[in-house]
Amino acid sequence: MHQNHRKILRTLTGAMGVTCALWSLQGLAQQSSPEEWLDRMSIAVTTTNYEGTVVRHQRGESEALKVAHKIVDGVVNERLASQEGNGLEIIRIGDEVHCILPDKKSVLVETWNNQSTLFSALPRSETIRATQYDLSLVREGRIAGRTAIMLAIRPHDEYRYGHRIWLDKETAFPLNTSLVDSYGDVIEEIKFADITIGGNIAATALDPSIDLASFTWYREPDRYRSVDVTTDWDCDDLPAGFRAISTRTEQMSAAESPTTHIVYSDGIASISVFIATRSAEESDGWALVGRSNSYTAEINGFQVTAVGEVPGVTVQRIASSMRQR
Repeated sequence: MHQNHRKILRTLTGAMGVTCALWSLQGLAQQSSPEEWLDRMSIAVTTTNYEGTVVRHQRGESEALKVAHKIVDGVVNERLASQEGNGLEIIRIGDEVHCILPDKKSVLVETWNNQSTLFSALPRSETIRATQYDLSLVREGRIAGRTAIMLAIRPHDEYRYGHRIWLDKETAFPLNTSLVDSYGDVIEEIKFADITIGGNIAATALDPSIDLASFTWYREPDRYRSVDVTTDWDCDDLPAGFRAISTRTEQMSAAESPTTHIVYSDGIASISVFIATRSAEESDGWALVGRSNSYTAEINGFQVTAVGEVPGVTVQRIASSMRQR
């Protein structure tokens, strides 16, 4: 082909690509607003039966999970099984969760207060504040063999993370969710490699894959006391958009001093601040807890720890500026 013809072809191909992208975005805008997609997603994650394989990427590590999720008489029944490592399985029936550890031949029984195993951190449209985040529909693509629409939630400052959510075009079910920092780097990603949405999930898909007859069962101890309180602790330098949404005292045993637990939220991101009498063996500074950042500071003889799925600068700023009135 003549060189000029090649240039013309490349120009036409590029123009066609831009035109298709514009038509695609126009089509998205005509269908629903970003808020409407989030509303549909919130309904989908609580009402949809599904089965498939999820790959979780977090801080350079990956984990594959088989998942089956079914609503039975209005109650969530779910099974997650790790495909590598120690073969951890999580069986959930409503609020009660059984964490099965095959290598330790033990089962830990916990209460999760109807918290979703995979999607507890997903935002909801009614909690997003326009002063702190922008929402936009970006493009269409393919995830797990299904047509999906990418929804971006971008923060206005460096004190919170952004979200990228690929929603199944037919059902609004989240096929791929990513937590991203201000540079666009992915902190955690939950992505379906394959999925079947709807239909009848077999009861056996929700049962443990191993016989638990010889396993030892442990139940999570109830807190000795956890009550709502008022407190004279406050943050002198709270990032814009955050506010205190709960304050409690928590005590694990009669011999233990109570801990003040304050939760700050901007509607999407949440930070827990724990204030307790300082222990000699405790150290100040940074720590990583899963995908959360944590920062501990000593303030007037108290140990103050802020932890949350937010940038490190946020937990440091909040922990360091807690003051007792």
